[in-house]
Amino acid sequence: MSGETTAGVSYRKAYRDVKASHLNRIRWAVGLYYFTMGLCFATWASRIPDIKTKLSLTEADLGTVLFAIPVGQLVIMPFSGILATKYGSHKTALLGLSCYLLSLITIGFAEEQWQLLLSLFLFGMCSNLTNISINTQGIYTEGLFRRPIMSAFHGAWSIAGFTGALIGLGMIALNLIPLYHFAIVAVLLLIVLFTNYKYLIRAKKQELTPKKNVFKKPDTVLVWLGIMAFGCMMSEGIMFDWSGVYFKEVVKAPGALVVLGYASFMIMMAAGRFFGDRIIKKAGRKRVLQISGCLISVGLITAVFLPYLIPSTLAFMLVGLGVSTIIPTIYSIAGRRPGIPPGIALQTVSSVSFLGFMLGPPVIGYVAQATSLKVSFAIIATLGFGITILVSKVKAITES
Repeated sequence: MSGETTAGVSYRKAYRDVKASHLNRIRWAVGLYYFTMGLCFATWASRIPDIKTKLSLTEADLGTVLFAIPVGQLVIMPFSGILATKYGSHKTALLGLSCYLLSLITIGFAEEQWQLLLSLFLFGMCSNLTNISINTQGIYTEGLFRRPIMSAFHGAWSIAGFTGALIGLGMIALNLIPLYHFAIVAVLLLIVLFTNYKYLIRAKKQELTPKKNVFKKPDTVLVWLGIMAFGCMMSEGIMFDWSGVYFKEVVKAPGALVVLGYASFMIMMAAGRFFGDRIIKKAGRKRVLQISGCLISVGLITAVFLPYLIPSTLAFMLVGLGVSTIIPTIYSIAGRRPGIPPGIALQTVSSVSFLGFMLGPPVIGYVAQATSLKVSFAIIATLGFGITILVSKVKAITES
C-alpha cells in the first residue's frame, strides 16, 4: 500500500499515545473476528454434501436452497454500511457475528427443505452485516500501522476456512451429525467474540458521516472495483458451495476425501493472503491482480479437463491462490476513497460484487442439472480472464 488510508490518518491521531503492544492486541482481536467469521461459514460449507444427502436434494434443489443465502444478504445489504457507520462497526460486528453463529445452529435443526431455506436466509442476512462491519474494522486497523495488513486479515479468514474443513473431516469421521457439530463450534466461537470485543476500534460518529449521499451517484472507481470483485466472488462462491459436491460426484473422491478439494482451495488461499502484502509491495497491485485472474481460469479449466483426484486437487489449489489477493486488495483500495466512509465504500463495492456470490452457486446448480457440473465450472472459468482484462481500467489500481 502506498500511503495511509483516510481512516488511518484519523485513527492514528486518536491512538497516537497508545503503546505498540496495545495496537498489536487490537490487531489480534480484529484478526480473531475475521477468523470467527471464516470458521462459521466453513463449518456450514464442510457439511453441505451431508445435508444434501440427508434432505435428498437434487443439484437443482441444492441450487435453489443455496440461493437463500444471497437473498438474505440482499435484504440487509442496503442497511449494513449505514448501521456500521451510525452505530459503530465494533457494535455491529459483535451483533452480526453472534447472530451468524446462532443461525448456523438453526441450519442443523432443518429436517425439511423449507426449514433449510429459512435458516440459510437468516444465515445470509447475518453474514452480510458481519462482512461489512469486520472489514470496516480491518480498514481502520490497517490505518494504525505503517504497513499493509489487510491481506493478512483475510488470511485469517482463509485459515479459518481450512480449519473448518479439517474439523468437518473429523466430525464426519466421528459420525457426528451436523447439528452437534454446528452447536459445538458456535459455543466456542461466541466465547472468542466476547473476550475480544473490548479491543475493537471505536469509531467517532462525526468522522463516519458522509458529506453527501453517495448512493445516488456511486463513485466510478468503486463500481469498477465491484465488477472485478463480482468475478472473484462468483468463483469463490462455487468453490465454497460446490467443491465438495464436485469432488464427490465428478472426481469420485472416496469417503471423507470429498473435503479435499475445499481444503486444498482454502489452504492456498490462506497462503496467498499471508504472503500477498509483500508480493504486492514488490510487483504492484496491477500485475498481481492480472496474474490472479489468470490463475483462477487455469485452475478451473484444469479441474474440468482432468477430473481426477490429484489433478483436481492441484487445480483447486491454483484457484485458491488466484482469488487470495483480489478481495483484500479491492477492499483496501475502496476503504481509502477520499470523502467516503469505509463502511459506505465497502457497501457500494459489495452492492455490485454481491451479485457474483448470489448468482454463482444457484446458477451452477441449474446449469449442472441441464448439462453437467463440468460445464458449469468451465463457464465460471472465463471470469478469471475477465478480471485480468478489467484491472487496467481502474486508475486507482494502476497508481497504487
